[in-house]
Amino acid sequence: MQQTVEAIYESGGFRLIDPADLQLFEGQKVRLIIEPPDQSATNPLDLAAQVYEGLSDSQIEEIERIALDRDDFFGERVQ
Repeated sequence: MQQTVEAIYESGGFRLIDPADLQLFEGQKVRLIIEPPDQSATNPLDLAAQVYEGLSDSQIEEIERIALDRDDFFGERVQ
């Protein structure tokens, strides 16, 4: 039976955040899949910063120049 619990890694082991009825027996072997919590859901600035990860300064400057260019912001307009 698959169960999901949150834990903190400390002193070489895992400490459950909310101890639950895991229905395990002492010495039972389990498989842990480590998934860091999705921090972007709680911190929009972290998510926004990821947009520029891996880009050079010149690439970032070009993206910002295009984003701030309002000349063709709405496309072709009929007057």
